[in-house]
Amino acid sequence: MSRTFQVVLKKVVDDSYAIEIGELLFDSLIADLQQGLVPNVSKYAIITDSTVEPLYGRPLLERLRQNGFAAELFSFPAGEASKTRETKALLEDQLLNRAYGRDSCIIAIGGGAVTDLAGFLAGTFGRGVPSLNYATTLLAAADASVGGKTGVNTPVATNLIGLFHQPRKVYIDLAAWRTLPAREFRSGLAETIRHACLGDADFFSYLEENMGKVISDRGQLVLDAGVCEHIALANCRIKYEVVEQDERESNLRQILNLGHTAGRALEALSGYRLLHGEAVAIGLVVQAKLGVKRGYMSEDQAERLIALLKKAGLPTEIPASISNRQLVDKMYTDKKVRSGRIRFVFQDGIGAMKCFADGSYSIPVEEADILAALEEMPRM
Repeated sequence: MSRTFQVVLKKVVDDSYAIEIGELLFDSLIADLQQGLVPNVSKYAIITDSTVEPLYGRPLLERLRQNGFAAELFSFPAGEASKTRETKALLEDQLLNRAYGRDSCIIAIGGGAVTDLAGFLAGTFGRGVPSLNYATTLLAAADASVGGKTGVNTPVATNLIGLFHQPRKVYIDLAAWRTLPAREFRSGLAETIRHACLGDADFFSYLEENMGKVISDRGQLVLDAGVCEHIALANCRIKYEVVEQDERESNLRQILNLGHTAGRALEALSGYRLLHGEAVAIGLVVQAKLGVKRGYMSEDQAERLIALLKKAGLPTEIPASISNRQLVDKMYTDKKVRSGRIRFVFQDGIGAMKCFADGSYSIPVEEADILAALEEMPRM
């Protein structure tokens, strides 16, 4: 005879946090810590990469120490190729060797790879410690600032290992955008265009009209202050409107994967020579081509999307080194795959997403249909 004991663990959790958008926000971060934003913390670990370390990591370390905070800096080689379980383990060992424990706070300062990796580390270290995100790139501002999704890449697929861990606050430093190489900035524009495609037709039109105010036809950064602020706010708003309704990606939040089914596969197959946003841009074109064939968007709408991506200086063609067969095979590692079938989320025109008869926002697509669409795409 057996007996059962029921463990009841119902609770209400408030994971709300603020996103501050502005220029040179170190003073604001310091003031927040002084005012108790993250209570019961005795040590701060700044996690960054080798590119951001001299520009922002070390200056923030000095500011924290000057204001009486115990802090140290931990850095890893820049690039998506470093966003791995191995890098996370190395950082964890470094923290443990420096006697960091559950009374610590992680400050992630950098782009999307940094916030993804550091957020994952914060969510598991000591079974979870608080973290702050200080976004220095448009990509981080667009993709990693809202939602709490963290993760690392593996040889098989990108971002399949991770967890949800909400930061206590996010700082988006628009001044840091001026330090970015144009290619890195364009990568962030891909995620911005994706947000417009999935959630705001007016914002899509705004980008069509104002793209030249952030990057010139020759690929030089212009970065009009008002347009940059509008882009940052719109990115946060659109993503928030989705995450608020589906924090754990049970259905609706899948729409944020627009462009990522093919995009993540391309990114991995390129050996990360394609930046994340560059791969997503091509992925947006793949779903648009499929969407036109299925009647979800018109040819004119697809051409508007392609034209805007090109105006941002982003690629819209598949690299010649990657075969269609390789690309389809790699798509099977996407998080949306169910029962061995590749699934896509699709635009419903521009500014909205297709919801299907069963209430789902993703739908299985046959290999033959994907291959047919890929055959129509030019190569670079």
